[in-house]
Amino acid sequence: MADHIPADVASWPAGREVVVAGGGTAGMSAARHLLDLAARVTIADDRAEDPSAIAGGTEIAGRGARFTTVAALLADDDWTTRTDLVIASPGFAPTHGLPTAAAVAGIPVWGEVELAWRLDAAGVFGAPRTWLVVTGTNGKTTTTSMLTDIVTASGRSAQACGNIGLPVLDAMAAPERVEVLCAELSSFQLHWAPSIAPAAGLVLNIADDHLDWHGSFDAYATAKQVALHGAIGVVGLDDPVASGLSAAGRRVGFTLGDPQPGELGVRDGVLVDRAFADDPSGVALVQADVIHPAGPSGLADALGAAALARAIGVEPEAVRAALTAFRPAGHRGEVVARIGEIAFVDDSKATNPHAAQAAVAAHRRVVLIAGGLLKGASLDAMLDAVGDRLGGVVAIGRDRGLVVDAIARHAPEVPTVTVFTGDDGCVTVARELPRDPGTDLRSASSVTPIPAGSDPAVAVMDRAVGIAWDLAEADPARPDAILLAPAAASLDMFAGYGRRGDAFATAARALADVHDASRAEQGRRQ
Repeated sequence: MADHIPADVASWPAGREVVVAGGGTAGMSAARHLLDLAARVTIADDRAEDPSAIAGGTEIAGRGARFTTVAALLADDDWTTRTDLVIASPGFAPTHGLPTAAAVAGIPVWGEVELAWRLDAAGVFGAPRTWLVVTGTNGKTTTTSMLTDIVTASGRSAQACGNIGLPVLDAMAAPERVEVLCAELSSFQLHWAPSIAPAAGLVLNIADDHLDWHGSFDAYATAKQVALHGAIGVVGLDDPVASGLSAAGRRVGFTLGDPQPGELGVRDGVLVDRAFADDPSGVALVQADVIHPAGPSGLADALGAAALARAIGVEPEAVRAALTAFRPAGHRGEVVARIGEIAFVDDSKATNPHAAQAAVAAHRRVVLIAGGLLKGASLDAMLDAVGDRLGGVVAIGRDRGLVVDAIARHAPEVPTVTVFTGDDGCVTVARELPRDPGTDLRSASSVTPIPAGSDPAVAVMDRAVGIAWDLAEADPARPDAILLAPAAASLDMFAGYGRRGDAFATAARALADVHDASRAEQGRRQ
């Protein structure tokens, strides 16, 4: 049975037995820092038989860390009696056998972020940092990147960390001290970090996502609300769920409309702060038309980032300079090619329906490429909101049938095609909607062999982009974009959303090159 862990954990880990569940980025970061504090570390990971298969595994093993598979650990009846602490990686749901057994035995279960919070508060890495936490179903990464740029522009050292890539512990341990941690935290990380109380925390929005991990929408929302446990909690007022969340300290809202006192919003095309300004009428921050990415979701992200920065005293001039210069990272509404007036837009980071809805809403009309792993999320609300903007849909991935079914319920008139591979080594294109056999779709059903040595997922994306272009040309309303906004995770086909976006971009550019060459040839003939 574990001893009680004191609030001041600076010296507590020395000699203690800690099980780190998962050898991914977060787990290995926790293991390294626990070893620095003289803890005895066991890493439970299904790749444990060959630590070299885990990034950093050989180094950690050389420092004395032990490795075991999860199954072998759970088969050991005595593991809980000799364990003082479990660090659960984000991939371990609360219902998983390992954290469940630990909880039953009275062993504390933390995430890497909870460990970072406690070590920071204890002064392990020097004076405690200022924590700014960003969460939400959609827009976390863009908002965190904006926030980091704003704080940096104010002259304070800042580091984006957490779910955005760099573990929080590693950010704190960097040789050059970071004063402000701009932490993007997922619902998984927040669930395993119940103690954090940031200087300011933000919940952008909440929609169905990761319900398979949390078990219910209420549990998912409760995890997100942990971000509001600090002195200032910021919520998106235009979101029906986020707007209803309470904050432990002062509650500030943001809206795309005219802000009321205590809010940030948009007035006459300008982002305005009425929450932290000395003037009750507010202070102008930046023109709305300079914000990237453009559209409602980009403005919401900018308002959320500005609210957190203003909460710690950043001046309006720094907000204005940083947001004017900001450009989003790849796969977040990036125009990767054009043919005439139609843009090919990579929003592969839109891995849930809420994010995909925002991506579609930024355009007048689109042909949408969607599908992958929906993770139990429903497309109904998305299609109710933006179904009238769809000039066509190409459904890919494991849950493509669920995409087609949802469109059939909410927008059955939208031409919809599936593209997929089977055991025959071919890419199959199948017409799905409209189901009136008299409907003329330019994209005929087909079966095409995959070239030898080609990646089947890339072959599917190549064909999907071509079909999307056919649908765009056939649409009398002429879409302004062919949009990859899958509303789903990518791991059924690709190694990550970045690889999925890269495949889309490559296919789009190749198609644009063909059209450019064709036009050039026509010009020569004339």
